[in-house]
Amino acid sequence: MSANPYQSDLDKNAANHQPLSPLSFLKRAAKVYPEKPAVIHGALTRNYGAFYKRCCQLASALNAKDIRKGDTVAVLAPNIPAMLELHYGVPMLGAVLNTVNIRLDAAAIAFILDHGEAKVVFVDREFSNVAREALALAKVKPLVIDIDDPEYEGEGERIGEVEYEDFIAKGDAAFEWALPGDEWDAITLNYTSGTTGNPKGVVYHHRGAYLLAVGNIVTAEMTKNSVYLWTVPMFHCNGWIFTWSMSVVAGTHVCLRKVTAANIYSAIAEHGVTHMGGAPTVMGFIINAGAEEKKPLPHTVNFFAAAAPPPAATIRSLEEEGFNVIHVYGLTETYGPAVVNAWHDEWDALPSAERAGVKARQGVNYPVLEDLAVIDPETMEPVPQDGESMGEVMFRGNVVMKGYLKNPKATSEAFAGGWFHSGDLGVWHPDGYVQLKDRSKDIIISGGENISSIEVEDTLYKHPDILEAAVVAAPHEKWGETPCAFITLKKGKSLSEADIIAYCRENLAHFKCPTKVVFTELPKTSTGKVQKFKLRDMTD
Repeated sequence: MSANPYQSDLDKNAANHQPLSPLSFLKRAAKVYPEKPAVIHGALTRNYGAFYKRCCQLASALNAKDIRKGDTVAVLAPNIPAMLELHYGVPMLGAVLNTVNIRLDAAAIAFILDHGEAKVVFVDREFSNVAREALALAKVKPLVIDIDDPEYEGEGERIGEVEYEDFIAKGDAAFEWALPGDEWDAITLNYTSGTTGNPKGVVYHHRGAYLLAVGNIVTAEMTKNSVYLWTVPMFHCNGWIFTWSMSVVAGTHVCLRKVTAANIYSAIAEHGVTHMGGAPTVMGFIINAGAEEKKPLPHTVNFFAAAAPPPAATIRSLEEEGFNVIHVYGLTETYGPAVVNAWHDEWDALPSAERAGVKARQGVNYPVLEDLAVIDPETMEPVPQDGESMGEVMFRGNVVMKGYLKNPKATSEAFAGGWFHSGDLGVWHPDGYVQLKDRSKDIIISGGENISSIEVEDTLYKHPDILEAAVVAAPHEKWGETPCAFITLKKGKSLSEADIIAYCRENLAHFKCPTKVVFTELPKTSTGKVQKFKLRDMTD
């Protein structure tokens, strides 16, 4: 048999094969659209030509401090222009960017700096106190560079050796950086929430960042006229990769240092925002904004809903405000959103409540995610697509992390059987759409029956007087455990425990109804996820 001709004399070379990296997007945007607005922050507007030059200056300045391939550069800052520049300037050297959660305490930050072996840390002045404490606890002694954002007028002092603007001013705007030698090279380090024990360091590669950046653009149908409002923290999954996505189409970033309803509506009205995103808490800010905070929308604004499963009632309310909800789902380990509720035009004709219910499903894989399935973790066989059989949601593809830094055991467990195990439980509908039912650790087993906390929460959110709701398992002498509801009421509203239980019994099977109700503010992570482990401690 003759040799396969397609495997002979057709090798990879510099002309036909280059490593994929999102860095190439900015280089192109600056070349093609140098005068187009790239970044808006308060009174500042910076075009793509200037944005690119500043990123090169940053890379050059870090290079002068002996930052090299594989070195970790950390940053503690909100959604400001420096954060965007770090997403390009650091990987231009082959170094790895670690965006640290600004809501962590000093001990957690110190752990992250040590675990990631940070060589440099950029610190926004607002977080100087916690950073100083963390640096005192940490074993590493990184170069500290202050960021003195002119839009910040609060307290805090400089604790570093040099201020950001002075630092990059010494860099060369014509610095010759290079794409990674291998697209599998690490680009960023992101730490999980760490609700139990120390957080895990999730490592992203250039290839995955490139692909998901494009995937976001396709999913959101973005164009060069798109304007993205930064309500998603850039420290969380690198802002769901939108830090790089906007360069694909030379769109405009509108930085938002503080996320409030008034700031959101003002930014939309002033800058013509077309896209934004966030957890259900951000959706709640918008829905429950006062008349003095709201402003008319210049057009329909696309809202990426993720981080925690948004209740159908919340989706419906947001769309009534003039937003189009694009429901996406993912994890830190999948570069943020990798699943989308891909919409069918015929669904527009459904009654609003039914349409919101369909949109509440998590959906199908992004075009850049190779496979998504609901699998029985014991047999590793797919569950029936009947909308009822529950299994674990699993991912497979190029937008799944490299693995957990310095944690081969956790990496091996996460990738067991050739799939990434999300830890989320869900069902598969007949049309192939996935719908989450719970985290595996959050499922409530009452008298041998499985109860989805998400289903109970979704029912509670439909009550007109309830602002927020979370449900966890509470110990029960007879049933083992039963649902316990934690409720935040809307301002001026009053409900009793009996009222809540009676409402649930009218809308749910009785065994699914809470037997205990606690009225309180819900503890949340910085990305808007309710910290259910704290609520469980309150059920005893």
